[in-house]
Amino acid sequence: MTRSRTPSGASVHQAHAVLSETAATTPTQRDCHLQVITEHGRMAWQKASGYNRRARAEAAISRYKRVIGDALRSRADQRRATEVAIAVCVLNRMLALGRPNYVRIA
Repeated sequence: MTRSRTPSGASVHQAHAVLSETAATTPTQRDCHLQVITEHGRMAWQKASGYNRRARAEAAISRYKRVIGDALRSRADQRRATEVAIAVCVLNRMLALGRPNYVRIA
C-alpha cells in the first residue's frame, strides 16, 4: 500500500495513519505529529501546531487570487502597495456582504 505525503511530511489526514519504521529511533516530523494526535487528540494537535491558522491563511490567499487575480499590474512599489490595499478593501467588503449575522437564541 502506498501513501501519499506532502513534501514536508507534516500533513496527517488519515484516521488509520501508521508511524514509520524508524519512529522509535529517529522519528520524522510526521511521526511526532501522529504521536501528539494519539496522546492528545486531533483538535489539540491542530491548536498546538498552528494548523488552523495556516489553513485560514492559505484559504485567504487562494480567495484573493481567485477574485482579484494572481498578478499585480503596477510596476512601481508605491503603486503596488496601493493596488494591494485597494484589492484587500474590496475583498473584505465582498466578504462582509456575504457573511451572515448570527444571533444567539439560548
